[in-house]
Amino acid sequence: MSKKTSYLLGILLTIIIGTLLYCYLCDGCYCNPNKSVETEDTKIVAEPEVESVTRNAFAISDANGDFDIKINDNFNFKTSNFSILEPISTGVTSEVAKLKDYLIANPLKDIDITGYYRSDETNNSAFPNLGLARANSVKNYLVGQGIPAKQVDIHGELNDEINPDDAQTFYGPLKFGIVTLEDGAVDDTLQAACDSIRKNPIILYFKTGAAQINLTNEQRQKIATISRCVDKFGVKVQVVGHTDNTGNANQNMTLGQGRADFAKKYLSGNGILESNIEAISKGQTEPMADNNTEEGRTKNRRTVITIN
Repeated sequence: MSKKTSYLLGILLTIIIGTLLYCYLCDGCYCNPNKSVETEDTKIVAEPEVESVTRNAFAISDANGDFDIKINDNFNFKTSNFSILEPISTGVTSEVAKLKDYLIANPLKDIDITGYYRSDETNNSAFPNLGLARANSVKNYLVGQGIPAKQVDIHGELNDEINPDDAQTFYGPLKFGIVTLEDGAVDDTLQAACDSIRKNPIILYFKTGAAQINLTNEQRQKIATISRCVDKFGVKVQVVGHTDNTGNANQNMTLGQGRADFAKKYLSGNGILESNIEAISKGQTEPMADNNTEEGRTKNRRTVITIN
C-alpha cells in the first residue's frame, strides 16, 4: 500500500471515529440511541368558540302574489320570555301596515308565523312551547294593528341555532310566510278540536289568591286549541267559577266570580286577548260531585275554561 493511500485512509478513519464520538456524547443528537431527546412541551390552548348573535330580518313574501317586504328590524324577545320587547321600530310598524292592506284586499290569504325557541329556555307561558307563545304575541300585535285574527296562523318550532346577545335578547326569533287558501275551504280538523274542547273543557282546581296556575301538558295544548278556535271562528273563551255549598249562597257566588276573574287574568297575561274572555260565576248552583263528602266538595271548588 502506498504512503498516499495510507494517508487518505487515516484521514477517513479519523473522520468516522470523530463523528461517532460526537453522536455518542451529544445529548441532543438523534444518532445517540442511549440519550433521550428533550423537546419543549408546547401546549396549544383553543380559543373559546364565540357564537354570533342571530339577527333575523322581518321578511315576508307571497310566492303566489306580489307581496314582498324585508327590513333588518324585527320583533325581539328576552330569553325565556314571550312578551315583545318595546319599543317596536317604526320600520316594522310601517311594514305591518302594508301587510294589513294586502291581507284585507286578499281574504283568502293568511299570514303564517312560526316562533322559534331554544331547548335551554324555560317556558313560563300557558302554551305548549315558548315559540308558539311568541308567535301568539306577534299575532296579537298584528290584530291590534287591524289585521283580521282569522287570517293569522301561528306555530312553534325548536331551533337551537338562534343565539341571543350578551343582554339575553333574541332578535327576530321568527319566520313568516303567506299561505293561499282555497275558496270555501273549512278546517274540519280544527272544528273537531273546538267541539272536543266544549265536551272536555279545562278544569282547574286551585286556592283563591294562588300566585299562579300550573297547567299540565294536555291543558297547555287545549289552551293553544282554544286560542285557534277564537281566532278562526270568532268564539269567546268562557271562564266559569264554581264553589261547594259551604257557607252562604250569595258569598259563594262572589267567591266563584273571584276564581273566574283570577283565571281570566292568567289567560290574558298569557296572550289570550281580554276582550275575548268572559268570566262568570255559578257559585254553588252546579255541583259536579256530592257536597256531603270532602272529596266531592273539593271537586266542586273548580274553575272551568271552555268556549261558547
